[in-house]
Amino acid sequence: MEQQHIGNFSTEKTMGTGATFAMWLGANVVVTTILTGMFLVPALSFIDTFWLVFGGSAIAIIPLILIGLMGQKTGFATMTLAQVTFGRLGGRVPALVNMCSLVAWSWIQALLAGMSLDYAVHSLTGFSCVPLFTILCEGLVVLIVLRGHKGIETTEKIAAVLMLILAAAVFWALNRYYPIGAVFRQPAAGGLSAGTALDIVVATAFSWIPLAADYNRHCKTVKAAVWGTWGGYVAATCIAMGLGATVSALSVYTGMEVTYDPTRLLANFGFGLPAALVVFFSVLTTNVMCVYSATLSYMSIRQQSGFVKPALVIGLISILGSLIPGILERFQDFLLVIGSIFIPAFALMIVDYYLLPKQRADYQQLHSEKPLLAGWRVSAFVCYGLGAALAYYWNWISPLAIGASAPVFLITGGLYWLYRYWRSRQHG
Repeated sequence: MEQQHIGNFSTEKTMGTGATFAMWLGANVVVTTILTGMFLVPALSFIDTFWLVFGGSAIAIIPLILIGLMGQKTGFATMTLAQVTFGRLGGRVPALVNMCSLVAWSWIQALLAGMSLDYAVHSLTGFSCVPLFTILCEGLVVLIVLRGHKGIETTEKIAAVLMLILAAAVFWALNRYYPIGAVFRQPAAGGLSAGTALDIVVATAFSWIPLAADYNRHCKTVKAAVWGTWGGYVAATCIAMGLGATVSALSVYTGMEVTYDPTRLLANFGFGLPAALVVFFSVLTTNVMCVYSATLSYMSIRQQSGFVKPALVIGLISILGSLIPGILERFQDFLLVIGSIFIPAFALMIVDYYLLPKQRADYQQLHSEKPLLAGWRVSAFVCYGLGAALAYYWNWISPLAIGASAPVFLITGGLYWLYRYWRSRQHG
């Protein structure tokens, strides 16, 4: 087993293609992805939603794979790699933003885990206390995180198998007792354009990019980092969004109340306890990854920091934030905000590593205790600011028919490449 120590991180190459597939499958067969599928149907037809989800995920996952491959080749976590693009000090800005966004993700996950466990316990015993179960779930998350990436790998493998079994059971039961064929015949109700829906699917994939190198730096080979990630993510997204779309379409067909709580909705079909277990396991695995990567982001800011104290503090903040009223109702907007924040940043990082060969030498500087990198790369922040402004304008002021995520990614990366190419020509 290959092992190396980089700064205050220990990098072991422990993940083959199967383990990487299980990692991204377990991470994405998750309730928030199910929720996304519920948002898309019945606004769009089920068939259109499926092809949109498959095609959008298959293409949108490519930037995540590229960032993950950077981690596999260099051994560094995502926010440490950002220092090459934004500067030794400037890299702390995206790291801080990433830490805050992951904590916000963790709020949603902690609440959903507490709700699902509360439902399961209440259905068996009659006892109910969502805050208590939220604390218990997040406590378990922190215990797993404290074991490091090995604990997460083990958890994701187990969760991937359980999630596939439980999801298959829910699909089978729905097909047995309800007219699944009606889902395919149900027309689109409107209210959501295909472009906006595609943007949500793309933003879902892009929301995982900040975690890509954190985990794929442990991949043994390039093949594992590429195909394990692509297969695991696309399969998971199709399963999870497909489940959400199916349940949402059936709820409309049978005249049930629309809700964004999958456990409640599946309970109306008689599958409350299995749904609660699906939600609990899925949220647990994703929340573990959020807390772990938020801790790595903090460590990239405070490079001499240990791991245990930040993980404990972030876990506590996740519990407190999960009590914010109405947090689930803003989930769709949260996805678009994450896209606005991070899509431009990672476009620049990909250009730096893959399209600017001379920049490769700077990544070796990260191995030094005091890397000889610029404190701030103003050009990167200017291009990033332009990209973020475009994302805001095209998301909220004048939405594009094709969505904002892909255009912002391509435009920001293209402008940055043109500028760096021009600068290189100016300096011979």
